[in-house]
Amino acid sequence: MSKTTAEIATQPECWRRAAALATGAAAAGLLPPAGAELAVVGCGTSWFMAQAFAALREATGQGRTDAFPASEFPAAREYPHVLALCRSGTTTEVVALLSGLPAGTRSVVVCAVAGSPAVHAARRAILLDFADEESVVQTRFATTALALLRAALGEDVEPAARDAERALAAPLPLDPAALEQVTFLGSGWTLGLANEAALKLREAAQFWAESHLAMEYRHGPISIAAPGRAVWPFGPLPPGLGDQIRATGAKLVDTHDLDPLAALVLAQRFAAAAAECRGLDPDSPRSLTRSVILLPQEVET
Repeated sequence: MSKTTAEIATQPECWRRAAALATGAAAAGLLPPAGAELAVVGCGTSWFMAQAFAALREATGQGRTDAFPASEFPAAREYPHVLALCRSGTTTEVVALLSGLPAGTRSVVVCAVAGSPAVHAARRAILLDFADEESVVQTRFATTALALLRAALGEDVEPAARDAERALAAPLPLDPAALEQVTFLGSGWTLGLANEAALKLREAAQFWAESHLAMEYRHGPISIAAPGRAVWPFGPLPPGLGDQIRATGAKLVDTHDLDPLAALVLAQRFAAAAAECRGLDPDSPRSLTRSVILLPQEVET
């Protein structure tokens, strides 16, 4: 069994621990209060989790929340609160952003490694060291960070954790040996999950995967749907879109009975299976490292 597969299997308990942390005394006052304006930043997988959280926080009426990749943070725009997601705490763009924030900005990083540069650069830190990973491809840290943030918004994470247990036990909805392409669809907060699912397939399996807003899918991307390909929505589809997808001959995946974060667990399992089907090691994806640490001449100024 790959390290990636083993780490995927630990997510339900990680989510439960994160939910307890979010509602306990150790995290009290670390996250911005309801109503406060917030920017959430990350890179790669962490950016996609930032997208999901930002949409969730705004949708629940808890304040304007914007998500940015750390390299594209709008320096001319002032935010009273900045939340960074960074597994290793060493990602160059995240550390640089936290280090350069105005003195009055209240910053917090969600990280897996105590004493890392991002932890030192942020004013406060929430450590998820129990969700750290050996594999290069992020799975449990990312979803655990989002579970923590969902709990901090007042959500009960337990139903999602139970759904994740179901996702771990269920058969895969697709056969990676019989497919050449998968498109993931999302809307609202689940767009971040769709983006992340597609990234997992590209990283772990060098697999052709795309992600799109569900309502935008008809505006061009549906043209690649065909037999031997699949469309995997996170959440309900807009009226009529399911029939249009089936008419292309593409396989339409149905995981609507699962919490969307648990459906991402199923997509992670599919990515690991696709890697193994192609004779690849999901723990060591091509051209990737656990953290992106740039040399000075590689950093844009």
